[in-house]
Amino acid sequence: MAIDFLILNLLVLVALGISFFKSKEKTSKVVKIAFKSLVNTAPYIIITIVIIGIMQGFIPNRLIAEYLGEKSGISGILLASLIGAILYIPAFVSFPLVASLIEKGASVMIGAAFITSLTMIGFTSMPLEIKEFGIKFTAMRNISSFIAAILIAVIMGVLI
Repeated sequence: MAIDFLILNLLVLVALGISFFKSKEKTSKVVKIAFKSLVNTAPYIIITIVIIGIMQGFIPNRLIAEYLGEKSGISGILLASLIGAILYIPAFVSFPLVASLIEKGASVMIGAAFITSLTMIGFTSMPLEIKEFGIKFTAMRNISSFIAAILIAVIMGVLI
């Protein structure tokens, strides 16, 4: 186990002890809220682990490198942006997923395209957005978000 992990957990336990000493009621309430949050996020964490496991086991590195690697160019960016726009997963789930893709040969630019389009474009929420804001606004927001996601990916690729 990494020492930083142990130190961080020790600090959390000390802070929890101090909090409990100061106010048992408030600390108990916060621990219940934290547990409920853990239970709510657990399915996403499990899904992420399963997806990464499937990728590790069934998708060859050369395939990821070919379609999402440095040499994939604009087609790789567009593919990652499109997948990110379509998927409906929390952003925090995408970080370990992208890290796994990068380990298997995807480029940082592709990872940035995926994460930014995932967070900025909402295909799954389009019906509600159209209902609330209209089709013109929804189309313009998603098109401009798609363009911004690609630009951000290119900038990240140049900077990193």
